[in-house]
Amino acid sequence: MHLPWGAISPGSWAVPGLEKIVSYYKYHVFFCTNQRDNGEQCCAQCGAAEIRAYAKARIKELGMNGEGGVRINTAGCLDRCELGPVLVVYPEAVWYSYVDREDIDEIIDQHLIDGRVVKRLLI
Repeated sequence: MHLPWGAISPGSWAVPGLEKIVSYYKYHVFFCTNQRDNGEQCCAQCGAAEIRAYAKARIKELGMNGEGGVRINTAGCLDRCELGPVLVVYPEAVWYSYVDREDIDEIIDQHLIDGRVVKRLLI
């Protein structure tokens, strides 16, 4: 399914019966940046905080931040560390794993702008 940027009005995904609720953001993107003290694999070991900062800066550079746009958030453990680093895009609850900035650019360009899931990065 292809949904161009802006095609979905904020809140249009709402639970039936709650159609009048309007979300402030079109998308919330949560980056796991959890650090495990016991040495087990975690997203922080994969540079998640730096990649999240890059995504936030790119969204701002594209003018997609703010009301009706995209919010890039830091999350604690999302409990999928073995697949990490991970992020999740709401309201669709689409989970991605990524390796580098190019993967983040692909998620921004395809999912957040064009409304298409990046299948190769799905987890």
